[in-house]
Parts: sequence; structure tokens; C-alpha cells
Amino acid sequence: MARRRQKGRSVNGILLLDKPEGITSNEALQVVKHLYNARKAGHTGSLDPLASGLLPICLGEATKVSGFLLDADKHYRVRCRLGERTTTGDAEGEVVETRPVEGVDEARLREVLGGFLGEIEQVPPMYSAVKHQGQRLYKLAREGKEVEREPRKVTIHRLELTGFEPPFFDIDVHCSKGTYIRTLAEDIGEALGCGAHVAALRRTGVGPYDGSHMIPLEELRRLAKSGGHAALDERLLPIESALTQWPDVQLNSDAAFYVRQGQPVQVPRAPTSGWVRLYEGEGRFLGMGQILDDGRVAPKRLMNAR
Repeated sequence: MARRRQKGRSVNGILLLDKPEGITSNEALQVVKHLYNARKAGHTGSLDPLASGLLPICLGEATKVSGFLLDADKHYRVRCRLGERTTTGDAEGEVVETRPVEGVDEARLREVLGGFLGEIEQVPPMYSAVKHQGQRLYKLAREGKEVEREPRKVTIHRLELTGFEPPFFDIDVHCSKGTYIRTLAEDIGEALGCGAHVAALRRTGVGPYDGSHMIPLEELRRLAKSGGHAALDERLLPIESALTQWPDVQLNSDAAFYVRQGQPVQVPRAPTSGWVRLYEGEGRFLGMGQILDDGRVAPKRLMNAR
């Protein structure tokens, strides 16, 4: 039986999209995929419709490294509103409780923020994609149901107060994967005794990307109209740009041949453990490998792009 031909172009690389407020990450992904006429595309961790900012889109072979960005640290700029709790933990939800905030000053706020630095535990919000008995929590929440959730450990690397104009305060957050900013805001509000929710959220960094090369969706549409696929392709970053935190291993032609066959190889002076970037010769990126217990380099995520 003949294989069904895939629709779209074979285009490979990473686009740093500046997602606008008001649409889901998947909606943004589908627009990008359509503009590029790409066969394959995926994003690297959802942003809520309320949120804007950095959403790396992986096209083609880059989808093989999306998990590395999903697991990476994130950076956010957040505006929180004191004195109100909402059903969703952000401004999209209904206000379910109001409390006075007159007793909260900047010194008290800074003291409370300091208590959230380092490893903390978070209970995932009901409005999240976490599964309970096979169902997404947000689906249960929309049905008016609430279930018990196990707390999860996350790490807050940096939590800086950048503005305080009651009832609002602004923070910059550098956190590990899996951190719920809505939950962080709610927990800060509870520690202050007045409650809080996220009023505005913008992601400014993902792993090695600081957001300086983000492109807004409307600009992408203009590029597609004026310059076509060639102009769009110029905005793509190479796949290996997502992987700079791992050391590189240079393979000679013989070793590269065996790696492409899926076989581990011995490489002199290679790292002794962990993930590595694999290159052939002077710079052709082959993909990602892992160091085995016996010191050999094993291929794990190989690129088919030429």
C-alpha cells in the first residue's frame, strides 16, 4: 500500500513567536503552521490566553528537541492584584472573595516574596492541563467539580519586586519547569492575608532564549504577504540554538556513519555523562546523544534534515 503523501513544506527551525493576548497557544501554533505551510509543527509549553510573550514554535525536525525547551527554566513579568481571589487565579475568572489590603506595605510584601525563593511546593490549579483519572483538570473545573491534587515541587530561582502601587504589584520571576504563576500569585496573596490573582502575564524567556528576537504574530502575517516563505524562513533559528547548555561532541566521518545507523560510538575526550550535541566534521549538526555508563556516545534524537 502506497504511503500517504504529507501535505506542506519540509521546513526546519525554531521561531520565537511573541504570542498576543486573547488566543490559545494552539491557535497561535496553527496560524504559524499555516503561514509557513509546514508539514509538522509544535510549541514548547502553553501560555494561557490571558498571557502574552515568548512561545517558541518548533517546525519540522525541530519538534524532536521541543521536550528540551519544555523542560527548561522560564522567565515571566507578572502583574498581580491584591485583595481578590478568582475562580481561575487570574483576571479571566470570576471574583469569589474580596479582602482589604490596607495593611500590606512594600516591606511586608518583600518579606513574603523572600519566603518563596528556592524549592517550594505547589498544588496545581483546577484550571490546568494536569490529568486526574484520565481527564484534564480544567474540564472538571468547567463542570463545577473540584478534586484533590497532589502538591508538586518547583524551584523559584529569582523573585524580584519591580513595582508596587496598591492594589497591584509587579514581579519578575525566574522559575523551573512546571511552575504555575497563577498559583504563585495566589499563594503570595494568602501569605499576605488578603488574597491575590494574576492581572497580567508576559513570558520573557525560555531556556537559552531571552525573547530579544521574538516576532509578533501580526508582523509574521505581514512578512508572509510581502516576502512569502523565503522571508518567513529567514526568521527561523537553527535547531541547535535550543540546546546550547549541553556540551558538543565532534565526530569523524566513521563515527558519524555509525551514529546515523543508531549505534553508540567511542569518542576520545567526550564528556563522562549526560546529554551532548552531536556534530560531524566542522559543524553539521546531527542531533542529540547521551553518554552511556561505559563511556560511549549513544544517538538519541537524530535530525533527518540535510
